Amino acid sequence: MLFLLLFYFFITQSNYLVRFFYPFPYRDIIIGEAQKNGLEPLLVAAVIMVESSFNEEAKSPKGALGLMQVMPETGFWAAEQMQLELFSLEQLFDPHINIAIGTWYLAGLFRQFNGNLYAALAAYNGGRGHVSRWLREGIWDGTRESLNDIPFPETYNFVLKVERTYKQYKRIY
Repeated sequence: MLFLLLFYFFITQSNYLVRFFYPFPYRDIIIGEAQKNGLEPLLVAAVIMVESSFNEEAKSPKGALGLMQVMPETGFWAAEQMQLELFSLEQLFDPHINIAIGTWYLAGLFRQFNGNLYAALAAYNGGRGHVSRWLREGIWDGTRESLNDIPFPETYNFVLKVERTYKQYKRIY
């Protein structure tokens, strides 16, 4: 009887359990900024989950900051392009600013790579210059089937993790 009760509890509450492992904090900011930039909010949530696990104070060994792990140079450049006045690096730890810059930048990558999810994600992690060169020189063709051809293991893993996490977010939310 206890087994049946536990089984019933697990089945009825499993979405709560799964949401524990795939949270969706900052939902209003993510939805607003994603929509403003023409992105799917659950994709943005997946990028944030993979990049920082929703830790707004995250700092990578390479210097990326905040929820969407924006590099300082990218932050300054994007802030200038977005006409954010008095931008400072500390603002990359502000969830609203970080998500605004990160989604703006990601949307630009989607435009640059003609809506190609895999190329945009690879560029978000590995740099737009690298991905442009890989595509131009035939090192990688930008498809899901040839992800193994991405020369940077970190970028290859990032794309796979975001894809897997995005699928989970779509299933849960």
